Amino acid sequence: MTTRLSLFNSPFLLGFDQFERTLDRIAKNANEGYPPYNIEQTSEDGLRITLAVAGFTAEDLQVQMEDNQLVIRGKQTDDKSRLYLHRGIAARQFQRSFVLAEGIEVVGCDLNNGLLNVDLRRPIPEPKVRTIKIGTPAEATPGGRTIDVSPERND
Repeated sequence: MTTRLSLFNSPFLLGFDQFERTLDRIAKNANEGYPPYNIEQTSEDGLRITLAVAGFTAEDLQVQMEDNQLVIRGKQTDDKSRLYLHRGIAARQFQRSFVLAEGIEVVGCDLNNGLLNVDLRRPIPEPKVRTIKIGTPAEATPGGRTIDVSPERND
């Protein structure tokens, strides 16, 4: 039995269990190499994911948001009318997933010259500062609260 060291195993990091599950899911998908892709920053709040999907048509591809995950699937149908003497370009299916941070939106998607471009927008969060009022026992309830602890009678 192996013991796994948690990145978020600290009393100062509360509520990060979802991040840990996300990191586990990403680690499982890290070994997938097909199709190759680029991620670039296109503006201050814009990102673009480009996948090399040569041979795929728009009908062969599917782009979906599943919760906070961008999932891109490709499936080509084999043309039975062709007789290949050598087949070096495989007609294979794939699934590539990207976990998106909260608030990132998909703003567009296009297929051009064998490259699938998925454009994303990352809103720039405004800093939030909120002061929490510290209450005192005198403010809680005037005169306090009484609890009756007398045993019930069964007649």
